Amino acid sequence: MGSADDITVGVFALHNSKESKAILNAADDLGYDTEWLRQENTAVSIENGEVILEPDVDVIANRLLLSSDEQPAEAIGLADTLNRIKPMLNPPQAVTTAIHKYAAATALANDGLPVPDSLLALSGDRMNAERERFGETAVYKTAIGTHGGGAWMVELDDPVNPRVGNRQAFLQEYIDHDEQRHHDLRVYVVGGKVIGAMNRYAPEGEWRTNVALGGEVEDATDGLSQEVRSIAERATEAIGLDYAGVDIVEGEEGLYVLEVNPTAGFRGLFKATGVSPAPYIAQLAIESVGGSVDDDRVEALSGTLDDSRPKCTPRTAETKQTESVAIGYIEEVVISGSRGTQSVLAKSDTGATRTSIDSQLAADIGTGPIRDIVKVKSGSTKSSRSRPVVDIVVGVGGTQHTVTASIEDRGHMQYPLLLGRDILKHYQVDVTKRADADEADDIDETEE
Repeated sequence: MGSADDITVGVFALHNSKESKAILNAADDLGYDTEWLRQENTAVSIENGEVILEPDVDVIANRLLLSSDEQPAEAIGLADTLNRIKPMLNPPQAVTTAIHKYAAATALANDGLPVPDSLLALSGDRMNAERERFGETAVYKTAIGTHGGGAWMVELDDPVNPRVGNRQAFLQEYIDHDEQRHHDLRVYVVGGKVIGAMNRYAPEGEWRTNVALGGEVEDATDGLSQEVRSIAERATEAIGLDYAGVDIVEGEEGLYVLEVNPTAGFRGLFKATGVSPAPYIAQLAIESVGGSVDDDRVEALSGTLDDSRPKCTPRTAETKQTESVAIGYIEEVVISGSRGTQSVLAKSDTGATRTSIDSQLAADIGTGPIRDIVKVKSGSTKSSRSRPVVDIVVGVGGTQHTVTASIEDRGHMQYPLLLGRDILKHYQVDVTKRADADEADDIDETEE
């Protein structure tokens, strides 16, 4: 290998992320062939003992978003299959470690890297017995989460559970040295080297800094200390990743690694620094299988974030769509928060943008912190009201949905939970199906 004619770069992503598109476009701009491995075009065949991958590629950049997958083992097995056929950046075992925040923290601590004190216990009694060791305020997280979802601030007297929905949870020390505005540092590492860094500031009234939650960013690359660079590069290596966004926070006693994200977004970093990681990832893929890339060309390409539709996008096959699972007009669901889980009757409302939860139920299961205040219109009136919104986990059948629900006093209404389109988009609503078929019809609660 070594010429642009005999190396094909593949990106394995079953979703339409801007990052996947940017990597493919960067590889194409560098003069190499590309393939987007998706449902429409990917197959693995075993014929007479020979394993054949279609489409044929020489190296694969793994961009699976496992943290938002209800059944990640299926995708991990698929990635492992491809990894046994072709070289893969961000191999499945490393990604599996990274998306499980406690497994990642364990790997980092074992490698001598600084991480916050934390506790994962399979017993609720054990978790609550040691709650006070984390101080008046602690962070309570699901081991797998994304975009800031599945993370709560809990006070000393807030009881916690070892699981939220079907996901393991743990307690972690809250580290904050900035009394004015909580922030942390996102450092992007590719091929063992830092290519950019940004400070991320939490939006007003929020402690989480995720850009997906409205966090603001600023360039921190030039002022990055050698200590921070070393920690970020070592953390990426300790997890076993080829590229990652490493989140670091500074406390009174020094620096701590919070997370190592294998599918960190590009937009926030590009907005802050003007640097896109995509050409660097493409270069790493190409050079890992013997190709050559000009460093100056990569640097020039990194000044643009080209996330347009790649030329190699496979054509969508015209296949009959599978029928969505039906959900009742009134459905029994399981709702979970930091304090516990309850089974309740919920009303399906296709006219509501977001799910809504009764304030007392929200308090009972533990749904804090408040993420935002939004204006919500009532379907029966022209007026709108301000309501706080929080993260909740809603189980419908065997599927868990983490959504941002509005809180209101629904004590005068028949159902404490209203399912909005944020959940109903995954289902068909059968208005004749009711979990409370023996009860009288409820009052109209249509909302937008």
